[in-house]
Amino acid sequence: MSEAEFPTPTEEGRFHTYVGSEIPWYVRVAWIIFWVASAAYVLRYLLPALQREIGAPS
Repeated sequence: MSEAEFPTPTEEGRFHTYVGSEIPWYVRVAWIIFWVASAAYVLRYLLPALQREIGAPS
């Protein structure tokens, strides 16, 4: 039984090409809308409710 031949890193890397995928503009816009809406929610609803709850717990 013969031993397996292991290629050098240079030989092995010859056939590997890594290409990143660019995020489409509309996905970026969706994320921006999400973060702006979540920040607006926190400022408009969550913080006042927490202040009322901490100030006068039931």
